[in-house]
Amino acid sequence: METLPNPDLPATDPADDGDREPTPAEIESWERETIFVSSDKATAQEFPRLWNLSVSFTKRAIVRPTVPQPPEYVTIALPRPQVREDDESLRRSLAVHEWNQLWEAAQFRRRFFDEEMEFTPDLARIADRGDVSIIFVPRTASRYYEYAPLYHLLDRRTCERYGLPLLGRGQWPFGMEFVDIGKYLPDDFERRLSQAWASTVWRHLDSGSRLVAFSRDDPIRLLAHNLDYWVPPVTAVIQDTLRDFPLVKGDGDLPAEIRLIDGSVLDGAVPGWPRAGGDLWRGQEEAAEFVALTVDQADSTGKLRAILDAVRANRVADDFSARWSYAREDFERKLYRKRNKISIKFVELTDTIPVQGPETEVEDRTVFSDFLALLDEKERQIVILLASGHTKLTEIANELGYANHSPISKRLAKIRRQAQAFFDQH
Repeated sequence: METLPNPDLPATDPADDGDREPTPAEIESWERETIFVSSDKATAQEFPRLWNLSVSFTKRAIVRPTVPQPPEYVTIALPRPQVREDDESLRRSLAVHEWNQLWEAAQFRRRFFDEEMEFTPDLARIADRGDVSIIFVPRTASRYYEYAPLYHLLDRRTCERYGLPLLGRGQWPFGMEFVDIGKYLPDDFERRLSQAWASTVWRHLDSGSRLVAFSRDDPIRLLAHNLDYWVPPVTAVIQDTLRDFPLVKGDGDLPAEIRLIDGSVLDGAVPGWPRAGGDLWRGQEEAAEFVALTVDQADSTGKLRAILDAVRANRVADDFSARWSYAREDFERKLYRKRNKISIKFVELTDTIPVQGPETEVEDRTVFSDFLALLDEKERQIVILLASGHTKLTEIANELGYANHSPISKRLAKIRRQAQAFFDQH
């Protein structure tokens, strides 16, 4: 989404034509050109894309906290700005734009404003809360602006798979909204984005099993879909990246400390040159790198790996879907590993031997039928005769028509080996 004028935007707004009012079709055509990526920009080298506009265009120097607070996104009602200079919406939009551009000032950005002259009453009330690090975004039903950094990490194939529109380059932090983007987003944009993001980040959470191998209630699957969980780490990665951008140095030297109007020194901050702006990522390969960095950041701040390990160590059968997966196989193997500690014995059977299915597993007075299925007819008869009370090998040999017990001894030894191998694997 283009949020400030730039070379990628159409040259003119149809509303600027002073000779006549633009038609609804002309307005919609301009809006679509404004918000959607053009076909020549929707390539793997150009899409997705996120950029930053430097505050150096309006500020010679900034206040830089020694320990910047992580920002919080605050949604506000923000009508699109009009062209009339006395319009309240324009004043409000300009204040929000300047506030957000001062991202490096973090909790100290309110120090740049004359609240009575530059803020609307509701913004002034927020600034009156003190030194807090806030990023303003428009309040919309889709929550696009809150989740924009996540959306703009999705490649074209993922967007198309989940029915998401191909928007032009995004801007962080939010600048101005010239078009009602909600008109061009699906009604279930947040749900689609949640699914698309989960499919993108999943390979970093479980590389061995696909997302569909788990139930909808699986904790890790829920975490992957939780957009609110991923906004703080992706924001931190964006800021860490921008802090490596070059400085836009002015003439002269900066003072050693920041003095307020009353002459006191602002503790916890130093003066600094603003950073240059530019692309944070551009193209599929760079976006993929940022996804990996976001996962790493979630681990450092959100204890992601600890959460994943705790979930895996305490899984239950309901966490899996009906689909086979390595994770499910590993879970079931661990669940039934206790069989290795069970001594192998043949249990008592009734006179009438029921027919057991190959999937059947019972204990005490019934048979491990899946094991019996591995034996040939003579071997199964030996097991059944043993279980029916024929404990002497000569008796079993007579029942099966052997001249002596030697064949029975050999077969019994073979059965023991097969049984041990079978239960070691289950």
